[in-house]
Amino acid sequence: MLDRANVPLAPLTTLRLGGPARRLVTAYDEASVVEVVRACDDAGEPVLVLGGGSNVVLSDEGFAGTVVRVAVHGLSVAQDGDAVALTAAAGEEWESFVGLCVADRLAGVEALSGIPGLIGASPVQNIGAYGQDVAQTVTTVRAYDRPAREVVELTAEQCAFSYRHSALKGAPGRWVVLAVTFALTSSELSMPVAYAELARVLGVEVGERAPIGEVRAAVLALRRGKGMVLDAADADTRSVGSFFTNPLLPAAQLAALRERAPEVPTWPEPDGRTKVSAAWLIERSGFGKGHFDGPAGISSKHTLALVNRGGATTADLRRVAGAVRDGVRERFGVELVPEPVWVGDPL
Repeated sequence: MLDRANVPLAPLTTLRLGGPARRLVTAYDEASVVEVVRACDDAGEPVLVLGGGSNVVLSDEGFAGTVVRVAVHGLSVAQDGDAVALTAAAGEEWESFVGLCVADRLAGVEALSGIPGLIGASPVQNIGAYGQDVAQTVTTVRAYDRPAREVVELTAEQCAFSYRHSALKGAPGRWVVLAVTFALTSSELSMPVAYAELARVLGVEVGERAPIGEVRAAVLALRRGKGMVLDAADADTRSVGSFFTNPLLPAAQLAALRERAPEVPTWPEPDGRTKVSAAWLIERSGFGKGHFDGPAGISSKHTLALVNRGGATTADLRRVAGAVRDGVRERFGVELVPEPVWVGDPL
C-alpha cells in the first residue's frame, strides 16, 4: 500500500475537478483493499473507493476522510470449448481489457470499446453502449461486503442489473468490487450488432454479426467523433461521458410527453417502460452542442456530455447541470437523472 496525506484528487478524475483527499491510500492487492477499508470502518473513518475517476463528480472541498484507490491487477481464464470465463481484477483498465478480448477473438464486450474507467466500476454502473452492456456477460462479482466484513461472490442475479444500475449501485458504500468474471465466446465474429448506427457504419443489418476487430474499430471511430474517447489534447473529453441517463418513462408519463413532442425518439423496455432520448430533450430545450459560456459547458461534439473546458470548478459544473435539468423539466415535464456518482452535495 502507498499511504499519503492531503493529495489532490482532480488529476485522478476525467473531469479534472475536485479538492484534495485528507488521506489517499493506493492498494495494489485484494488483501490491502480489504485491510484498509476494514480499518477505516472500525475507526469510523469516512471512506471513498476510487477507481479510474471516470464516473464521479468530486466536490471542490475534497474528501475529509480516506480515499482508497484500487490498483489491483491480474487476469485469469478458464475455457470450455468456445466458452471462455475471463476474470479481471478491479484495477484493470476497462479499455485495455476490451482491446485484449478483441485481440484474442473473445466476443461479448467489443461494442464497449473506448469507455474509460476500471473493471471494478463496470458492474456497478452496468456500463453500456452501442447495444451492449456488461449485464450480458458478467457472471460473478467478487466483492468485500463492508457490513458483513467478508469477501463474497455475487451472482449476476444478485447484482440485479438494469439500465445503468445494479444492486451494487443501489447500496452505495456497501460493496467494494475486487474482481469481475465475464462469460465470453471464442469467435472471429462479434456478438449480434444491436445498435442501428453501428450497424449502418459496418454495413450490416441489426442482429447480424461482423468481424470483431471491425466492430471495435467502428465503435472507437464513432466515440471519437463524439468526444467520448479520452484525449489530453481535446477538452471535450474532459468529462464523465454521458452526464444524464436516458429517462425511462411509464405509459402515462410517456403519453403526456408525446402530447408535447410526438416526434421524440423512444425505445421500448422489457419492463413495460419506454426509454426516451435525453440528448433530444436537451437539444429541444435550447441547450445545443457547445452551449454555455465559461469554463464548464456542453461538449461541442455531444449534447449529453458536460465538460470542463479548463479552469472550471465543481460549482461551475453544478450550475450548468442544474440549468440543463431544470430546462428540460420546464419544457417537457421530464426529470433528467445524472449518471455519475456525486461525492458531496448531490445535484
